[in-house]
Amino acid sequence: MSLPLIGFIVVAFCWRIATVFISARHERALKAHGAIEYGVLNSIMLAVSHVLYYLSAIFEASLRSGNINSTLSIVGVAIYIAAALVLVSVIRSLGDLWTIKIILSGTHRLVKSGLFSFVRHPNYFLNIIPELVGFGLALNAFWTLTIGLPLYLIPLTIRIRQEEAVMAQRFSSYR
Repeated sequence: MSLPLIGFIVVAFCWRIATVFISARHERALKAHGAIEYGVLNSIMLAVSHVLYYLSAIFEASLRSGNINSTLSIVGVAIYIAAALVLVSVIRSLGDLWTIKIILSGTHRLVKSGLFSFVRHPNYFLNIIPELVGFGLALNAFWTLTIGLPLYLIPLTIRIRQEEAVMAQRFSSYR
């Protein structure tokens, strides 16, 4: 694997670890004020799926003998960066409500600003899915994209349904 790809992988892991720390800080504060977590098992499945997707793409890239398609790698990195910028926007819109879990407090507010004014779940549709596509393309991990992404969509679809149910129960104006 080339040095630029290794650098990309390291930066991607550091980025994701940083967001996990942000989420954990928000989660602690929310729960300290009585917030309730929903869909615990699926949150675990999503986290495991995310890590496995990354590891699968890295493993696939490490097995490649021969050159990678550098144009696809550049496109993948660009998609990944765009997805990261979307996540920054989502975190800014949600503020201390943003976590990688479904956690609602009694004072939870419905956010309809920023990307939420255009897309119901920008974190999932404009961040996570493009992030995974970008990571796979950057590493030319076509098997991971072909098999891993559809498998990842299973717990992601469950997450979206869980979140929809919780939000509809909490906010009458949500539907």
